[in-house]
Amino acid sequence: MQVFGLIGNPVGHSVSPPMHEAAYEVCGMDARYVTFEPDPGSIDRVLTGADALGIAGLNVTIPFKEDVAAAVDTDPLAGRIGAVNTVAFEDGPTGYNTDASGVVRALEHHDVALSGRAVVVGAGGAGRAAAFALADGGMDVHIANRTVERAEALAAAVPGASSGGLDGLTAALSGADVLVNATSVGMESEETPVPKAALHADLAVLDAVYAPLETRLLADAAEVGATTVDGAWMLLFQGVEAFEIWTGRDAPVETMNEALRGAL
Repeated sequence: MQVFGLIGNPVGHSVSPPMHEAAYEVCGMDARYVTFEPDPGSIDRVLTGADALGIAGLNVTIPFKEDVAAAVDTDPLAGRIGAVNTVAFEDGPTGYNTDASGVVRALEHHDVALSGRAVVVGAGGAGRAAAFALADGGMDVHIANRTVERAEALAAAVPGASSGGLDGLTAALSGADVLVNATSVGMESEETPVPKAALHADLAVLDAVYAPLETRLLADAAEVGATTVDGAWMLLFQGVEAFEIWTGRDAPVETMNEALRGAL
């Protein structure tokens, strides 16, 4: 039996296990997907232990994405982003960032062109992935973050990016084509990181939050006529790419999507 899994703290809320195990079943794989909650500061031991135990692959979530990136060899994209959310164990652990693919494929699935100007709210692991992915896709990227210094540091690493605080979002979104919320604001709450007055009908809005599926941000965006993309699409497509990295086969996307949404 192959064992795949997720490391994070906490991970009790994760809906990745049913999504991945549905893929294993339909593909006829003898495999399981399990969750682990290691203590902060234990990443080196976790990765060594997983490799020794023959774990086939790991997903990585908060708060370990940047720690794992520093502890393993990374592919070029994950190295640029500085955050890893997928680890493959073949000749030692190798880190990848499939969050970037999750952003791009979620937008493309909703016929959103990666052209023009994008605003990314958040400069953590998900924000870094979104900023690099959209810039690599040809968009001009503006990064907005509560701590301006973090936005500035990320913008300095992303080709052509600009930065600012949350108080400048209204100006930044004027004329923007894509908005990505890469923060946890709105998770299980009525909060939104973006004033409704800053939204407009020419935007495509992707919210990385998937609990609830329709966040306050997405509800506000729908009311002004914007295209909305819920966070389950990003979660799906990052999982799809992880599956393909681990197995070398095409992922059963529809099966994974049905299992994911059934678990939410």
